[in-house]
Amino acid sequence: MSTAGSIAFGTVLTLDSETVGEVTQISGIELTADAVEMTSHDSTSRYREYIQGLRSGGTITVTGNHVPADAGQAKILSVFNADAAVTATIVFPDDSDWSASVIVTAYKPADAPVDGKLEFTATFQVTGV
Repeated sequence: MSTAGSIAFGTVLTLDSETVGEVTQISGIELTADAVEMTSHDSTSRYREYIQGLRSGGTITVTGNHVPADAGQAKILSVFNADAAVTATIVFPDDSDWSASVIVTAYKPADAPVDGKLEFTATFQVTGV
């Protein structure tokens, strides 16, 4: 039986429909929820009882080749300075996608190691739905 999985090559990130070019890594899509303890004297098993509390979309970190002329990379700084939320959409090569409202919480426009390439890094916090 062959796998139904896909290679990640070709994944695309957009911010309000503006494609961020030269992306080499996207990580951190992780939905989590708080666990709210609800144990009471009426609990019958002597095990703690929980319900799901507030949810978080987590943070997304993006790394790529530093290209100052790229409109999508410029959009990251623009969104950071605008103090506003935008829609981030990640389209995977298998045609599935993931979208969320995000704010930019960190942006490093150029990391310049002596023996490596110029890279940018950006961190997005998912906000709301």
